[in-house]
Amino acid sequence: MIQRFTGLTPTRSRAVVHDGLVFTVAVSPDPAPPGIYEQTQRALRRIDESLAMSGTDKSRILQAIVYIADIARKEEMNKAWDEWVDRANAPMRACLGVDLEPPHLVEIVVTAAKP
Repeated sequence: MIQRFTGLTPTRSRAVVHDGLVFTVAVSPDPAPPGIYEQTQRALRRIDESLAMSGTDKSRILQAIVYIADIARKEEMNKAWDEWVDRANAPMRACLGVDLEPPHLVEIVVTAAKP
């Protein structure tokens, strides 16, 4: 069974649960602040919310992919990530520099397990 949680637009789900796995993606909600650190914090809060509505939490994240508009500023994103991540259950993570639609500077894709 596939369970979908409604997103902000009718063509996007906020999170999807299938076969014990949760898939979600987040950016900073609008209005997005200008800094990568602040946008990362807000996106991670959205990840927490989506995981909670899906019946899990960040301790069960298997992998994360972080897309960042300016890879030279990755250190700012890492600061927010390091403050947020469950260090006892650190997920596999990749970080890629990409073009993102302004004003967004960070987009985070997560796959987590349900208990």
